[in-house]
Amino acid sequence: MGTSVEMGILATGMAFGERRRVAETVGTYVPDPEVVMGLGYETYHHAADGVTATGLAAQAAREALENADLAVADVDLIVVGNSDVPEYLGWDSSAAVARELGAHGTPTVLFTQACAAWAMALDHAAGAMALSPDVDTVLVTLVNVLSEAHTNRMDFNGAVASDGAVAAVLRRGHPRFRRLSSARFTNPEFADLFRLEFGGCAAPVPPAGQSDLHMDPMVGVYRHFDRDPERFQGFVKEINGRLADVVDQALARAGRDRSELARLIYLNDNQQAIREAADAVGIPIERTNAELARELGHIGAADQLICLWRHIEDGDLALGDLVALAGVAAPGMHWFCTLIEV
Repeated sequence: MGTSVEMGILATGMAFGERRRVAETVGTYVPDPEVVMGLGYETYHHAADGVTATGLAAQAAREALENADLAVADVDLIVVGNSDVPEYLGWDSSAAVARELGAHGTPTVLFTQACAAWAMALDHAAGAMALSPDVDTVLVTLVNVLSEAHTNRMDFNGAVASDGAVAAVLRRGHPRFRRLSSARFTNPEFADLFRLEFGGCAAPVPPAGQSDLHMDPMVGVYRHFDRDPERFQGFVKEINGRLADVVDQALARAGRDRSELARLIYLNDNQQAIREAADAVGIPIERTNAELARELGHIGAADQLICLWRHIEDGDLALGDLVALAGVAAPGMHWFCTLIEV
């Protein structure tokens, strides 16, 4: 997953839903607020009525283009990653984002691999530059707007879901914020974990009295592991073991090692999950995105790039620092890591 072209991030842009405090709203989502408060989140972002994923993605993209001092006509490729339920079925939101931006004729690509979509998007941008000499500037936009008709944002996967978008202008030959290498791993045994049961062509309409929203989000996990605690514990160990593997693989491809890592940017997961990820990679939790996760909530595929830029703005990273952007995406399951050199 390395690339023969040098590609760096020229500029970024962000867009968020309204900021809300977990402590003030948790009671509307779960009957036992203490469980959610124990995850360590303080605030999250909630899109207002009428604000769509397409709208947030386009807003972030416009800001990124403005910060890069570019027009949309200067972009050779638009890559969109949407990590939650789309606005419509049978619909390509990458084309919709391009339309919002006024990009007529610019090729677009859509990735929907949940929280891993950002990694696929960056790899695709690098691949497009490697294969096509005329592709010099790529606009990547990652967005997450939780569908509250399908999922409880405070009772799913152990994270508090948040609504927002990030966009990055990637430029061939740009010497800063360079993508050095990447690595990925998929275990298809877990393809059915955390799936939404209704709305697809297998079960387009839920039975009377049922809905995705009111189903236990762990039902697929219980079903897969037959409620066997030992099998489930093995799964938990695999999560962090595979994470360390893909980080090491990405480092090896770049000719680097863990001792050179300045920071690990993981999902904006709960505090225990981030600590376990840090331990697996052998890096102090203080050199992760743990504190940003408390503030931002889990913004799906937008987590890593938002946190990368926040750490840069906050002065946590210096020229030449090596950063591992990594995570785990369910359903799938997918493990992924991309190395960025500041």
